[in-house]
Amino acid sequence: MTTAPIAVVDLFASALHIHPDGDLRATERRMTGGDAGAWQIATFHVESDADVHADHWEMHPEAEEAVCCLAGGVRLHLRPAEPGEPESMVRLAPGSAVIVPRGRWHRLELDAPSDLMSITLRTGTRLERRTEAG
Repeated sequence: MTTAPIAVVDLFASALHIHPDGDLRATERRMTGGDAGAWQIATFHVESDADVHADHWEMHPEAEEAVCCLAGGVRLHLRPAEPGEPESMVRLAPGSAVIVPRGRWHRLELDAPSDLMSITLRTGTRLERRTEAG
């Protein structure tokens, strides 16, 4: 057994990566890419829509994503599954979360400055600029 020093992790500056072998590390927070096979838990303080890339759609092809509102308020928009359908929207209040299905394009807009947490496998994450049509 090794005795590594215990360190406090600033969750607003780092992310936690959980590896399939049970290894858990504090590491650099990344919006795309990431350690192969590692799930990322990332916490963010956001002040404006620009902080949550509201002008972009995001998609995680390898896993679902838990989007959690810890404080503030946020609207999660889901791009239509079929052309011609409207966007759907879920409003998150403090202490609530939604699970975004694997491969589903989504984006966020703020109701107020917020503390958010996301949990997902970042491998293959894609961003796509939002157009006025959707």
